[in-house]
Amino acid sequence: MDYQLTGPYVGAIDEGTTSARFMIFKAGTDEVVCFHQIEVPSIFAKEGWCEQDPDVISKIVNDCIDNACRKLRALGGKIEDIVAIGITNQRESTVIWDRNTGKPLANAIIWLDNRTGSTIEELLKTIPNNARNINYLRPLCGLPLSPYFSGVKLRWLRDNVPTVKKAMDDGSAMFGTIDTWLMYRLTGGVKGGVHKTDVTNASRTMLMNIETLQWDPNLLKFFGLPRTILPEICSSAEHYGNIAEGSLRGIAIAADLGDQQAALVGQQCLSKGQAKATYGTGCFLLYNTGPAIVHSTHGLLTTVGYQIGRDAAPYYALEGSVAIAGAAFNWLRDNIGLIESSSDIEPMASKVVDSLDVYFVPAFNGLYAPYWNQDARGVICGLSEETTSEHIVRATLEAVCFQVRDILDAMHKDCKIPLGKLMVDGGMTVNNLFLQLQSDLVGIQVLRAKIAETTALGAALAAYKTVNPDYNMESQLSKSDKRIPFKPKVKPTERNLRYEKWKMAIERSLNWETSTLAQGERESFDGA
Repeated sequence: MDYQLTGPYVGAIDEGTTSARFMIFKAGTDEVVCFHQIEVPSIFAKEGWCEQDPDVISKIVNDCIDNACRKLRALGGKIEDIVAIGITNQRESTVIWDRNTGKPLANAIIWLDNRTGSTIEELLKTIPNNARNINYLRPLCGLPLSPYFSGVKLRWLRDNVPTVKKAMDDGSAMFGTIDTWLMYRLTGGVKGGVHKTDVTNASRTMLMNIETLQWDPNLLKFFGLPRTILPEICSSAEHYGNIAEGSLRGIAIAADLGDQQAALVGQQCLSKGQAKATYGTGCFLLYNTGPAIVHSTHGLLTTVGYQIGRDAAPYYALEGSVAIAGAAFNWLRDNIGLIESSSDIEPMASKVVDSLDVYFVPAFNGLYAPYWNQDARGVICGLSEETTSEHIVRATLEAVCFQVRDILDAMHKDCKIPLGKLMVDGGMTVNNLFLQLQSDLVGIQVLRAKIAETTALGAALAAYKTVNPDYNMESQLSKSDKRIPFKPKVKPTERNLRYEKWKMAIERSLNWETSTLAQGERESFDGA
């Protein structure tokens, strides 16, 4: 595309689970001028654990910024024409550091880490009347008790890392999700760095009251955590601080959103009743419920969608989270060698007309919405002598589609309004076969975004809105909206029959770790 390389520009830091990037947009548009992306390494110290080094994340982000700025200069653009930057980040991932040194006290515990089962067991014991109700805190924070969220990870750190407990007790510990950690470092760290987050990220901690949008003393008491560790909660679009050094020195950080909420903004789902799905390591569906808080009774999360300005009304969303989407193909590649790269997926799956009744539930570390079963494990059902690697690859694509249907059905039950179309983005959406399967298996139109990575776009739009309050992001973007549609091609009877078999596969995956039948079978086998 031929860009007129004159400002203004807006930058966006997009720090995801597997990679970080810095993207530079023409201000107020979805036109990408340039970007730089670097993979982020994860650390798997034990089964079910997933960590990252906060210092490495910070360095990678700075390297992305420097390289993208060099590319902008090479194209004839000027760094001083970048009027603001926004941050979007992997949510729930938990960083804790020392306020005196600015150094991490432990590795970041990443959102999909599953180590906190024993922590949850201990917390469940504290619920009155021995109720053991994972939804006990939902009225306050909108979330079930799950290893997914930051509050549980923080409690685990307090209980298991002595240096963290000491720092919490003496008031020297600082907590943040990845956005807070990056903002702190970028604005100076121990030399005046800000300690802030936004309502979308705070809504994923289990520590913020979903109605007041402030840290809740009852939630802190439940988790046994001190108020002193927490950042200031801000709106998603306001002036957070200025970058202290480097290529962007002096430029304002003017927006902050968790990655899925940023995609909601980037997809222009800014009205009640609109929904989007983002397919990356996991898959995340957000349904905009407007200014109204909808408490799900069908396994979904209540979360803040965005708040564009300190004085603006917050918009809420229902969310369904799938832990394993694109990560299932990493497993096919790295663990069993079924594919060599992601570019093999569509050609292989296209070699067969269907999955030959193979169903794959990739519950490697439990299932998220709407099941919330941390003891579920992965299963592949329906194998026969005719099953080939192509059938399994296709079944893996369908597994993502079926999990999305699970969530859309729950959203329909909660909101009573059938969804007519689904906006989609993320790395997996480059696969045309996958999007056709998604449309076929849920029975609605699927619309692919003009650019696959809308998380960075959402952060950039919110940042530009901060520095240019008259900017109307919805009307401006609609002028260039060129979404690619995929429409259902299968009959409802076929769709529903296949979904029934998917539910059978789900039943076989649930409670695997706690199954008394499985334990009895093992004991019987050992005795034989």
